[in-house]
Order: sequence, then C-alpha cells, then structure tokens
Amino acid sequence: MTDKPDEDLTPDDAPRAGEGPVDGDPAVPSEEVPAGADDADLAGEGDAAVEPGLVVEHDEEIELDDVPDVEPAHELQPGEDAVLDEAVASPDGDDDGTDEVDDADADGVDDESDEVLAAPSDWQEAADDAGDDSTDLQPPAEDGDEGGSAHWGRRILLGLVLVLGLLYVGGYFLTGSRMPANATIGGVDVSGKSPAAARAAVDDALSPRVDREIVLTHGKTEFPVQPKAAGLAFDLDRSISEAGGERSWNPVDMAGLFFGEHDSDPALDVDEAKLQSAIGTIGETVNREVVEAQITFPKAEPKPREPKAGRVIARADAAEAIRDAYLVSDEPVKVPMATVEPAVDSEGLADAMKTIAEPAVSAPITIRVGDKKVTLPVSAYAPALVVRVKEGALQPYLDPKKLAEPLTDSTTGIGKKAVDATVKIEDNKPVIVPGKEGVGLQPKEMAVKLLPALTESGSKRSVEVEAKVVEPLFTTADAKALRIKEKISSFETQFPYAEYRNTNQSRAAELINGTILKPGETFSFNDTVGERTAANGFVNGTVINGGVFREELGGGVSQVATTAYNAGFFGGMDDVEHHPHAFYINRYPVGREATVYFGNLDLRFKNPTKYGVLIRAYVVKSTPSSAGIMHVELWSTKVWEIKAGQSERRNGRTPGKQYDDTDRCVPQDPIPGFDIDIYRSFYKAGKRVKTETDTARYQAADHVICGKKP
Repeated sequence: MTDKPDEDLTPDDAPRAGEGPVDGDPAVPSEEVPAGADDADLAGEGDAAVEPGLVVEHDEEIELDDVPDVEPAHELQPGEDAVLDEAVASPDGDDDGTDEVDDADADGVDDESDEVLAAPSDWQEAADDAGDDSTDLQPPAEDGDEGGSAHWGRRILLGLVLVLGLLYVGGYFLTGSRMPANATIGGVDVSGKSPAAARAAVDDALSPRVDREIVLTHGKTEFPVQPKAAGLAFDLDRSISEAGGERSWNPVDMAGLFFGEHDSDPALDVDEAKLQSAIGTIGETVNREVVEAQITFPKAEPKPREPKAGRVIARADAAEAIRDAYLVSDEPVKVPMATVEPAVDSEGLADAMKTIAEPAVSAPITIRVGDKKVTLPVSAYAPALVVRVKEGALQPYLDPKKLAEPLTDSTTGIGKKAVDATVKIEDNKPVIVPGKEGVGLQPKEMAVKLLPALTESGSKRSVEVEAKVVEPLFTTADAKALRIKEKISSFETQFPYAEYRNTNQSRAAELINGTILKPGETFSFNDTVGERTAANGFVNGTVINGGVFREELGGGVSQVATTAYNAGFFGGMDDVEHHPHAFYINRYPVGREATVYFGNLDLRFKNPTKYGVLIRAYVVKSTPSSAGIMHVELWSTKVWEIKAGQSERRNGRTPGKQYDDTDRCVPQDPIPGFDIDIYRSFYKAGKRVKTETDTARYQAADHVICGKKP
C-alpha cells in the first residue's frame, strides 16, 4: 500500500517553512488530517512521529534523523516496562483529526533502542495495557475540583443506607421469633421467650381461670358475674400475637425486643350484648332514679317534695372493670356508679313554693258565667293541681280529668253534669252504660284559664267563661266502637295472709279496675294507681328495696302488677316495660312476674289491636286460715291464642350473707339466683304465627340476719 498526498491539497494546506513543533508541545502535526483521508491509511505505520507534509511510500524506510526533533513527554529509562498503546495529541483540544499510532515497532527501528513516547493529552484517558501490570494513567485532578469528595460521600451514604436496610430487614425477621424484653401478659412473664414458649406459659397460668367468676360489690351486696353469661372468652393466640409474638415492620416493635417495659392484658372476645345484659341486671338492684322536685296539694295545702340525686350504674366503666378483672384478679370490683342530678335543686323548689304554690291556694277563684258569679273554692281545684318539673323548671299543671268532677260539683248553679259512658261486666258479660251530655264548664277550657289566675291576687283572681254543652269524655258511640265483647285472658295469683296485703292490693285493684285501653294506647301501672301514699289509701308493708326486704308504704302492690302483667301476656298485649324482682319469689310464675316502684320501676303494656281492651281487677282477701287471691281479666275481641314456654334454669348464683342492725331490717332466707328464658307463642286458627323470647335474670338473695355482725 502506498500513501500519497491528497490530490485536492491546495497550496494553503501545505506546511509552511519554519513551522514545526515547539518545545513542550506534543509531537503531532500542526495541521489536521485532510478531509477525506482514509483512517486506515495512517494505521500500522509505526510509532514514529512524522513531520507534517512528509509522504511515506510503501516499503520505504524512514531514518530517525529525518524525523523532526520532538521533546518527549516521557523517556523510558533502563529497566522500565511501560508500553503506551496509543498516543494522541490535538493542539486545539478537538477530537477531530486525532492521529492513531500503533504500538508495533516502526519499520527499521531497532528494538533495543530507546523509544520516544508522546505524552497523552490531559483530556484523554490513558489506555489500559492488556496483560501489563503497569498502572493506568489518569488525568491529573485540577485544583479546587470537589468531584472526588462528592463521589466518596455518595459511596458512604449508599453504604449506610445498605447497612440500615439490612438491619431493618433483620429486625423484621427477628420480631416474631422472640417476645419483647421485660414483657408480661396478664402478669405472666414472657420476656425474651419464643412465641411458642410464651404461649405455653400463658396457657398454663391463665386458662385454668377462664370460668372463674368476677365479683362486683355495692355496699354490703355482692354480685357474682359468670364469664360465659357475661359474654367473656379468653383468646390465647391473639394474646401472644398482640404482645409481640408476630413479625412486624414497625421499628418500635423491633426496638422493644431489647428495651422498655411491655405489660399486656389478655386478649378477650367479648359479646357486648351479653356483657351489657349482665350489667343491666346489677343495675336493677343498685340504680336509684332521680327524684325531681314537686309540689302537690293534699288537703288544699302545698306539700313540697325535695329533689334527690339519682344514681345509675356507669355501664361503660362497669364493662371495663369486668374486662380488666377477668383472668387476672381475685379482688372484688366495686360497682362504678354515676350520679344523676335533678333538674331543679332545693333552692329552686323553695322559690316555687313562694311564687307559685302559696299564691295558688291563697284564696278562691271567681268564675263569671254571663251575669252569674260562682266562687270556686281552693278544695275544688287543689286535688287537680300539681307543680312539677317541665322543660327544666317547676311549672303549675291542672289535670282536666281530676278537675272535671269537683268543678261540676262546685258550680251546680250552672247547668248540669255530663256523665261518661262506661263498660261494665255484668253476669260475666260486657255491658255498655250510655253516657249523658251536660251543660256547664268545660274542664279543659277551665284548666287553661285557671292557671294564670292562680298566682294573681285581689280582683285579678277571676276568670270569665261561657256555659256550654258538655260532652262526656267517653261517649256511648266511643264505647260501641271499641267492640269489647268477650274475655280474652285472665290470671290470678295467691298471697299469704297479711292485712297490709288485703288493704294495698284491694286499693290498687280498685284503681285499675274499669280502665279502658283504646287501640294503640299504653297502660301504665304507676300512672293509673298513682303514688303509694297514705292519702291515696295505702299502708306500710314489705317491699324489696336494694335487694333486701324493707317496710314501706304500698307493700304487696307488686302482686297486683305481676297478675296484671300475666293477663296482658296471655291477652297478646305488647310488652313495653316490665321488671322481674331482683330475686325469685316462688309464689309467682318463674320468669313471668313484675315489680313496680313509683317513680322508678313501672309496668306498661300496649294494646296492639284494633279493638278496645277493658281491664277488670278484684281481690279475694286473705284470712288467717285462707290465702288471698288477686285476679285480673282482659275483655276485648280475641285476636290471638297464646301459649307460654320456658327454658331450663341456668347460670346458677350462690347467695351470700349480710347483717343488718337497722330498725328497718327484715330477716331473709338465702335464695339462689339463675337465668331463664320465657317463650310466648302466638297462634291463629291453630297455626303458630310468631314466638317471642324474654330472659329473666335473678340475682341470688343474701341470707339477711338482723343484728350486728359477730
């Protein structure tokens, strides 16, 4: 191959006389390789640097003396073993036109002679000499270049991240393989144990306690709670898991394997409905309804009733206390209570006495009807008057029904009295007694107009009204529309001889007898019978209060309520409210009995039919030689055939013992407690349509001994 100058080389491209390499510059041509020159033309022609413009023919040797003087960048010293593969120089720093020099020996150059090498330019990386153990040549770092420091900083940061990542992943796998440091579950030490070993330790310590009852106390009374009945169950596996027995990506859990205190409660499965039911049963004994301030007017004189704060079991706190005590404590738990404050305090009651009650009965009221004047005495309206709490304040109220009769009796000179229709049972059949119209004062209108005048004085203590036709409150048409035609249920209970029972039960039966419930109306025992006071015809007797027998007014009335409840039960009435006694009394049907306490516990049932319901009640009094009989019947049009059933008794409770040294003590034998389900099935045309279930929960009745504890 023959290299020759480019034919298109112009005179301007030729090397100029006297121009050549200067000291310190790389031995490279001063001009670029002409455009179009074949790259291969310069390859493999030896390591010698040639003078610009020199043409080398094929097989032509070049004497070193012909090469222009070049100051080498580096001269090999004897014994050095460094070979430079490529030496490239570009005066203007441009890659274009770079000359490659092969590292093969140039033709005609003695291998033993010293070789002149061109230094690599400072922008080009030194080539690796394959198979040579010499170090790579790197371009020198310039002053002020921070690239190297940043590079090492990134490497260090990357290394730290890698280490932390490895530690984090390792921590994840370590969690779940051992329990945390200083760890307990329900007081059982599981520190550093494997989950399996911790499970075994907790199982051995806590599982034997799963059926142990929790005892709650209120005063001297204890209330044992059975865990299953209260819906409590121990979850062993979840206890281990929640205490740190499973793997976690949380760094806190990882750190907890070595540091801190880790006390965990046992994990529980809780049936909240059952738990609240157990708490509610306790509440029936310990709760005390708030007593609101009230003023009544027996014998036409104001009688204030002082307000009293109520107390109720704090259900959320009680549930938490029961859960906390389960499995881990043998100590009794005090029943947590909450106070319910009355809407009006004693100061508000005293103010109402001065501003409302005393002026209300200070003088009669003058009623003007046309040209007639009638004086309405205090005794005529006082029985219908009550000052009671409404919308957070004491306000006067006149009951039109209680006002109607005394109003008519006191205004006999004005018209005539209206007579209500009634339904009576004669010869074991319902009979309608027609009502009669009257002429006189309307009770509802009078009640509204009298109220503002009650707190006035002098001539302002008067009202002006018109005499009108007075319709009976219950007309003959009303009675016929109710279609009361047959007995739909009846029930009776027996009671032992006691004069207070004869008196109180007879009075309560008298007050509810003849009550008519229209379709959709609800019967309330307390509203119908009223407060059990001496003025209302009641005497002292034995009642259950606070889980023990006490002597109070109205004792024995619960027997009337129980009998009425069963009549409503078998008559198909809707059960709105009823409360079994705190403990079971064996003269009542188990699970189907009701206790009442004025202002607190009521018996209510609703007439769900399209027919009226008449209540008939009477008492066969007891004697020293015979038991008394309480009897209640419901009359209407029969809709349902009712059948009752019951479950087995369960969740037995053992009675305790207490001593009572008060003068109100009534000795009491111990009575076991239990739970029982009562079923009521509704049949129509011989087919069962539906069944209802009600659960009665009886506490154990303590053995009460009158006197001080030995």
